[in-house]
Amino acid sequence: MLTPERHRLILQQLKEKGVVKIQDLVDLTNSSESTIRRDLTQLEDDKFLKRIHGGAARLQGKLQEPSMVEKATKNLQPKKRIAKYASSLVEEGDCIFLDAGSTVMEMIPYLPKNIVVVTNGLMHIKPLLDSDIPMYLIGGYAKPKTNAIIGRGALTSLELYRFDKCFMGVNGIHTQFGYTTPDQEEAMIKQSAISLSREAFVLSDESKFSEIAFAKIADLHEASIITDELNSEFQDQYMSKTTIKVVKE
Repeated sequence: MLTPERHRLILQQLKEKGVVKIQDLVDLTNSSESTIRRDLTQLEDDKFLKRIHGGAARLQGKLQEPSMVEKATKNLQPKKRIAKYASSLVEEGDCIFLDAGSTVMEMIPYLPKNIVVVTNGLMHIKPLLDSDIPMYLIGGYAKPKTNAIIGRGALTSLELYRFDKCFMGVNGIHTQFGYTTPDQEEAMIKQSAISLSREAFVLSDESKFSEIAFAKIADLHEASIITDELNSEFQDQYMSKTTIKVVKE
């Protein structure tokens, strides 16, 4: 089978199923595993798919953005592991920024009390108040879908603070295009928080790697990544760009 025909079949399978396994593609195209791996590498380089362990997955749309409710109930156990480790990096006396990410919200029960939190996450207000942690909420437009405060007012009020550390979620992590998110206004808040912080951390499960959303936040080296899993095939690519902590338990 010629290469263009294999590529067409691979993309057709991805469109129908969302995720395909290498062995299934070997059987479908009557090709060797090494040939299929080369095909997947080529198609990923051309930005038609992303490789995952044992196969490939369809890329999300650049503007596709799940709601806070959808995000909060997805991959909950990995999020808790990531959040628990991230909270261990916060020290007594720190001033930190927590963005409106669902994984970031899971940090709150594990945070020390003698800190100050600034946030643009509306979902974070009650857990922070219940934990008796001093909190400042930045002003601006309240975006219903992600429960995030964004806009010019948010940027203006955020610039009044300086942080020891900031913690945020993203929709895409890519070696070439960096950290991205669908909404350019949310990207600006995240970008500003990074610039105002001594240390920056991105909290993400494995599904965000190789994804590219519409609006760029920052290059990979501008923040460290805390994740639950990282495909061994990609470790060198990402670890050459930034610090990554893989939390297994």
